Amino acid sequence: MAQAKRIVLAARPVGEPKPSDFHLEEFAVPTPGQGEVLLRTIWLSLDPYMRGRMSEGPSYAAPVPVGGVMEGEAVSEVAASNNPDFTVGEIVRARTGWQSHAISNGKGLIKVDPKLGPISTSIGVLGMPGMTAYTGLLDIGKPQPGETVVVAGASGAVGSAVGQIAKLKGARAVGIAGGKDKCDYVVKELGFDACIDHRDPDLAARLKDACPGGIDVYFENVGGAVFEAVFPLLNPFARVPVCGLIAHYNDTEAKPPKWAASLMRATLTKRLTFRGFIVSDFAARHGDFLRDMSAWVRDGKVKYKEFVTEGLESAPGAFMGLLKGANFGKQLVRVGPDKA
Repeated sequence: MAQAKRIVLAARPVGEPKPSDFHLEEFAVPTPGQGEVLLRTIWLSLDPYMRGRMSEGPSYAAPVPVGGVMEGEAVSEVAASNNPDFTVGEIVRARTGWQSHAISNGKGLIKVDPKLGPISTSIGVLGMPGMTAYTGLLDIGKPQPGETVVVAGASGAVGSAVGQIAKLKGARAVGIAGGKDKCDYVVKELGFDACIDHRDPDLAARLKDACPGGIDVYFENVGGAVFEAVFPLLNPFARVPVCGLIAHYNDTEAKPPKWAASLMRATLTKRLTFRGFIVSDFAARHGDFLRDMSAWVRDGKVKYKEFVTEGLESAPGAFMGLLKGANFGKQLVRVGPDKA
C-alpha cells in the first residue's frame, strides 16, 4: 500500500524549537469517502505564526495538540474525488498541514487559478503573506504620497511586498533586514529607498539617517531591538500595523516592559495608532487584493523571491531556520511534483 508522510508536534518547545519537538510519521494513503477528496501536497508554506501554534498559551487560534499534525497552508492536487465540486487534477489551496496527503470534505478548499501565476504564489505573494502586506499597509498604515514607511523583515514574504506597495502609493520605503545581501536585494531589486542591517551595532543611528523626516508608518514584523530603534523616530499621527513579533516568539517568560511609560506617553502626545491584526480580519478585501496584486505582479511592479527546501522531511529544519532569518524570501517546502 502506498505510504504517505506527516510531521507531528512531538513536544511543546521551550524557547527555540529543536529537532526533537517534531516527529515524522508514515501512514497509508487514505481513501476518500462519500463527498470527500484526496489531496496530494505539492507546496507547503512555512510562516512565523506557526511558532505560536506550538505553544499552549492563549492566542487567537487553538494550539496544535501534541501528537497532532503541524499547522500549515498548502497547495495540493486533487488526486481522487468523490465530491462533484472538485475534479481530479485540479489545484487547490487548503490548510492541510505538514503532510503529503490529506482528506477533505471540500469545505475551505480554494481553487487556484494557474493563469494568475505559478501555483506556489497562491501561498506567497498572491496568498496569505501578500494579503497580509496589502491589508495591513493600506487599511491600517494608510501611507500617503511623500510619507516614510519603514518595514522590518524587509526581504521576507510580507515585508518585501509592504515596501513595494508603499512605493506604488508614492511613499518612501525604508527596509530593515538581516545582512548586506538582503539589504542589497531590497534596494537594488525591489526598489526600496534604503535598507538598514538590523545586525549593525549602530542600527538606531543608521535608521535615523535613512529617515531624516521621521517615520509615518512602521509595519511591525519583528519587535525587540528593531522596534526600540524605530520608536523615537515615529512622527505625530504615525500608524503602526502590528503583524508579527518574531524577536519574541521564543521567549520563555513574560518580561515587564522596561519603557512602557515612555511608549504610553508617546502614544498620547504624538497621537500614535498601534493596531494588531490577523489577515482574516480583512477577509472581505480578498477580491480587491487578488485583483490589484496579481496585476502588479504580472506587470513587474511587485517582485517576489521564493526560498525552497526539498521534501517534507526538510520542514522542521527550514522552520527553525526561518525563525532565525535563514530564509531569503518566502519560505516554501516542495513536498511533491506539480503533477503526479
